[in-house]
Amino acid sequence: MIGALAVLGADCSDQLAWIDKYKVVTDELALEFDDALRLMADFQQEQFLDEQAMGKLKLIDSALEEMSGGEHAERWSREALATDAGWSQVRGLARGLLVSLQGDWRLPLPEIHVVR
Repeated sequence: MIGALAVLGADCSDQLAWIDKYKVVTDELALEFDDALRLMADFQQEQFLDEQAMGKLKLIDSALEEMSGGEHAERWSREALATDAGWSQVRGLARGLLVSLQGDWRLPLPEIHVVR
């Protein structure tokens, strides 16, 4: 989860570099988070996070969900990472949660393994 939050909380330029490095689309930022959130639920690891942290995870999930769907496709463009208010909200929420969990939001972005 920390890695997924690090990607969501990163500066836009770092997010774009991460996307380019792994040759993935912008959606991957949210997919990494969604995978981590589902994994936590599957293993009932939410007990390791307090109620406030879980609430922040749900806010991030809701913000990403509001941006989803075909009618919001433009919000998932590379350009939107820098200009869209939803991405700014997600970035702020992720940073706040990282600070409370790790003491800093500026963490190394995780490596991912993309199956092609």
